Amino acid sequence: MVEMSRRRALISGGALGALGALVAASPAQARSLIGWNWSPSGSVAGYGAGADPHWVWDAEADRLLASLYERGLIPQVNDLLWNWERNDQPLPDGLPADLRDFMEQARQLPSWADPEKLALAEEFNKSRGLYLNLCNGPGGGILATAIPREAQSVYYSAGGADMEDRVAKTSLFGFAVGALNAYRPEGTCVVECVKTRLVHAAVRHLLPQSSHWQEATEEKEIPISQEDMLVTWHTLPTFAMRKMREWEVPMTDDQAEAYLHVWQVTAHVLGIADEYIPATWDAAFAQSDEVLARNMGPTPEGVKLTDVLLGQLAEQTSPASISRPLCNALARYLVGERVAEWGGIQQEPVWDKVIPEAWPLLVKFREGLVPLPAVPEVAWTIDEALRQYILLYLTKGQETKIVIPTRNRPE
Repeated sequence: MVEMSRRRALISGGALGALGALVAASPAQARSLIGWNWSPSGSVAGYGAGADPHWVWDAEADRLLASLYERGLIPQVNDLLWNWERNDQPLPDGLPADLRDFMEQARQLPSWADPEKLALAEEFNKSRGLYLNLCNGPGGGILATAIPREAQSVYYSAGGADMEDRVAKTSLFGFAVGALNAYRPEGTCVVECVKTRLVHAAVRHLLPQSSHWQEATEEKEIPISQEDMLVTWHTLPTFAMRKMREWEVPMTDDQAEAYLHVWQVTAHVLGIADEYIPATWDAAFAQSDEVLARNMGPTPEGVKLTDVLLGQLAEQTSPASISRPLCNALARYLVGERVAEWGGIQQEPVWDKVIPEAWPLLVKFREGLVPLPAVPEVAWTIDEALRQYILLYLTKGQETKIVIPTRNRPE
């Protein structure tokens, strides 16, 4: 199978030419050139104002968090929410009344959530866990470092000072979405989504106060807009679906629709407005082409974060003598040459040739499409490295909890 480039994997159709012209442009220039053309008729709502999501945030959550900071209540709230873990768990006593009211409303699933689709998504996540963890972990993580607004928001916020903890909290959220009981009463996905929504509002409140962020970012707008959340969303389910189709992973239309549905529900509970949540994969691909083209590019912060992420991945894979070269090549294979260049990922002459040949055959063997003799021996080194990574990645995710930050990155 011919390796798809980053442009072919992530950007297609009309956005292809736009991206080529915008590689050297800033996100702000890209935005002005491309504009916002995605129609809300392709959303789960089916209608909407069609406002550019770059200029839309989360007004209710933002007002609430600003008030909590002004009242000095964040440490108390974090203590009270520390053991709030299950979807069906009552909110703890002692929460401020306005926060309790907001969270009770925010934890409700949308009226269009389909229990049967969510159940099918659980089974799909179970059977395709290796591919999804690979795409959503190192794949989505490296893509995120090539999104200037996201890379700078991460780097200059509190999480940027301890990337191991930041990755652990991100993995905690990702594993909650992919769990077999994600939206069941005993699951944790609602909790992680609501806590993440509060954290997003907190970062929107704190980050504009950082002089370092102000100096580094070209755009001084409030971070984590609806568009920013959509961009991140597309580096997860949309990217994963495109990669699985590229690898020819077998799936039924119902399975693909169910996988999209669990992420649609997740987007809603995270606070993304229904008019921006794609209703179908075709709508998702079209929206992805538009928002990624105008939001991706290189930054010094992105290069630093990429190095940290690959260093963490290398520490968790084995054998040690090949870990970092293998991880570099795997990242290049996942995200393509353009994003790899933006992230400063070193080329690996041996592994860069091996992985594009070995991985598709390994996928076909796993899916029963080719016999064992067709799979090269080196593919099992890649397979074992991924197993070790996922095992430790999962363990790390269980060692931390999402909390509301009280400051930006320490000076």
